[in-house]
Amino acid sequence: MLVLTETSVGFVVFKLSSDAKIDNKDLWKEFETPEGANKALKVQAIQRFTSTASAVEDLAAVQEGRLTDSLSKFIQEAVAGGEDGEKKKKKKKVEEMLVVSEAKLAGTINKTLSIPVLSDSSTQDLYRGIRQQLASLLGGVDQKDLNTMSLGLGHSLSRFKLKFSTDKVDTMVIQAIALLDDLDKEINIYAMRVKEWYGWHFPEMAKIIVDNIAYARVIKAMGFRTNAVHTDFSTLLPEELEATLKQAAELSMGTEIADSDLAHINQLSDQVISISEYRTQLSEYLRNRMQAIAPNLTALVGELVGARLISHAGSLMNLAKHPASTVQILGAEKALFRALKTKHDTPKYGLIYHASLIGQAPQKLKGKMARMVATKAALSIRVDALSDSDSRSEAAAAEVGIANRVKLESRLRALEHQAGIVSTRRVTAGSARQQPRFELNGAAGGSYNAASDNPTNPADLLPTQPSPAPAAAAASPEKKDKKEKKDKKRKSLAAEEVGDVTMDGDEVAGETKEERRARKEAKKAAKAAKKEGKEDGEGEKKSKKRRASEAAPAEGGDADGEKKKKKKKKDE
Repeated sequence: MLVLTETSVGFVVFKLSSDAKIDNKDLWKEFETPEGANKALKVQAIQRFTSTASAVEDLAAVQEGRLTDSLSKFIQEAVAGGEDGEKKKKKKKVEEMLVVSEAKLAGTINKTLSIPVLSDSSTQDLYRGIRQQLASLLGGVDQKDLNTMSLGLGHSLSRFKLKFSTDKVDTMVIQAIALLDDLDKEINIYAMRVKEWYGWHFPEMAKIIVDNIAYARVIKAMGFRTNAVHTDFSTLLPEELEATLKQAAELSMGTEIADSDLAHINQLSDQVISISEYRTQLSEYLRNRMQAIAPNLTALVGELVGARLISHAGSLMNLAKHPASTVQILGAEKALFRALKTKHDTPKYGLIYHASLIGQAPQKLKGKMARMVATKAALSIRVDALSDSDSRSEAAAAEVGIANRVKLESRLRALEHQAGIVSTRRVTAGSARQQPRFELNGAAGGSYNAASDNPTNPADLLPTQPSPAPAAAAASPEKKDKKEKKDKKRKSLAAEEVGDVTMDGDEVAGETKEERRARKEAKKAAKAAKKEGKEDGEGEKKSKKRRASEAAPAEGGDADGEKKKKKKKKDE
């Protein structure tokens, strides 16, 4: 009787001695010692694994009940001839029974190779004893090495069965995006502290160099501002900024600082530079991880927005379970609950607002674009979470996300055309954000006059009465503008009055004396009629008031009389 065993070394066929019988209930006692195990079993044939990949493939096939070509050939050679099989090489019907641990594999061997097979519960004690004394049965194999190989092969086999990849661990993405946010805050705090600290010594430098990293590097290269003239900034700054910086260093109004102050500023600058360099490495690491974990989501919304969505949901699988409406407002929960509580409009977007597709859309179309991006993002997330993209290349793995992005871009152009909105995506290659040019105001080209600090004439220190001409020249432009406006108003009013007079004069010149008299009399009559109308109106008002005042006491008297009559009746 032969016994087929799968080990971490390879497939082994043992020959069971005639003394050891499977039906014997005390068979396990023979495997208590290595000597007893070697007496009961002998190695007849062994097929070693050439690599971990081949071992995983063969063992996975055995667990599924499939018979590989290499295993089939090995069993035929081992069962047909044994040790003398190569010498005999005779084709005859095999009557040797083969014991197999896997029931599915036993059925396949029986059907394919026509070999009698035994696979039932009676073989459990036999295989338990083989696993216990495997190192002594194989011979020349250390038990520690055998355990190490078994552990590694077990992990590889489990990973293969679960389709698990270390690149698919989304925990790395969650930690990376959280650390990236922390680094941004630290860099901002440290850089602002450097600018405030070094600004006492060279305040103009903060306006010339806006970039925080370049600012720290310039401090490291220059030190004191007096060294700016002899320092080469060609590797750090453009030529224009370098010339402006050196010119501003000569005319700077900053105070002097000690060597100890500069030493601490340099240490803080080192921190800013080192953290910035690590942030660049972390950003590249995050991009690679997102390409491996969620290639379609990354192609659609970018690695930063995708990583924030995964981090907010907890995992890629949890994010895949969310509907598109939830993905759209993910990150705006406070605003959502506040709107529901106050019965106001709910938010249209959350973390997905920072996606490039929504950012390049006009303000009127951002809500509609956020809804469409969330819909396609939900599909891309489910493809990334549930599809098997290990066998595909990087370009093919993101084909769903790329196709969805193309559709959304074309849809955005169509919506802009319908609404008559000019596209905001027309960005030229040289229109990236650049350092604004800094120019020194005033006497930029002149040098500093050190003689003005120590006047030789004492009379120069006395205050003098300013002349009227300089005082007039020093008037603020706002006052000048006000005076000019007042003058214009006066001139316009005078011109209108002159125009009215000339018009009246023309009319008078064209009339006869009788017509002129008649016109004047008509004017006087009209004025008199107006006055009379006003007087009549005032008289009527006064008469009404008098009538009302007279009627009031009369009514009061009648009311008093009625009250008196009622009292008399009650008394009676």
